[in-house]
Amino acid sequence: MAQLFIAIFDGSMTLIKHTISVLGLLLVMGCGSQSHLPDPLKAGWKGQSVCIEVLNNKEVRILKCTFAPGIGHEKHFHAKHFGYTLAGSKFRIEDTTGIREVDVPTGTHFYSEGVDWHQVLNIGDSIAQFLIVEPKL
Repeated sequence: MAQLFIAIFDGSMTLIKHTISVLGLLLVMGCGSQSHLPDPLKAGWKGQSVCIEVLNNKEVRILKCTFAPGIGHEKHFHAKHFGYTLAGSKFRIEDTTGIREVDVPTGTHFYSEGVDWHQVLNIGDSIAQFLIVEPKL
């Protein structure tokens, strides 16, 4: 009887160990597609930063991102944010929906619940600049 109990106990411990391993793997995988991509501040273009942090406190982070013609923003994710175009240009944007070219006029504003990933390239002939406001609520 004792040998049967030990065999059942050993089998149960093996099952528990496998369950913990699987749960750990699911937790890592479940952290979202963002976990392996940089945020807009850390993403740059060919090793150079394109965004600076204007403000970072307990309520909000504000970035200013600048793109000269021919400069882009490598693949990155965005948390929920509001954006305002300080200076517009024409962009090639690639994201989950494909590739498109978009004119972004000065004064344009937008709101997003978040972006899994995108990358952009300024294909216009003027310097573009954006403010990105990320709430921390």
